[in-house]
Amino acid sequence: MRQSRRCSRSGCAQPAAATLTYVYAESTAVVGPLATYSEPHSYDLCEFHAERLTVPRGWEVVRHEVDTEESGPTGDDLLALADAVREAARPEPERDPADDGSGTRRGHLRVLPNLP
Repeated sequence: MRQSRRCSRSGCAQPAAATLTYVYAESTAVVGPLATYSEPHSYDLCEFHAERLTVPRGWEVVRHEVDTEESGPTGDDLLALADAVREAARPEPERDPADDGSGTRRGHLRVLPNLP
């Protein structure tokens, strides 16, 4: 069962549609699509509060388009998933018979011990 997140504004029970974050160093508030996960330093806002957000004088608001309709995964999401499945299904390469087993293997790199 998917739980929907609610607007962070007190007294508002509407479902969240956007995420608000701040970049204090640049005096900027950023309103964008609803984040996948709720973060401690971001705020979920309903459509009403996201559109009417005001910031202190001297601050700037950056608004990224918020799509309120869930359109599902994008083509890029599906390609990334297919690549991950293909990578996981690949058999492990055979070991080189000349490899004496010294050193530690990390992916395609090998860490060799210090030689005297």
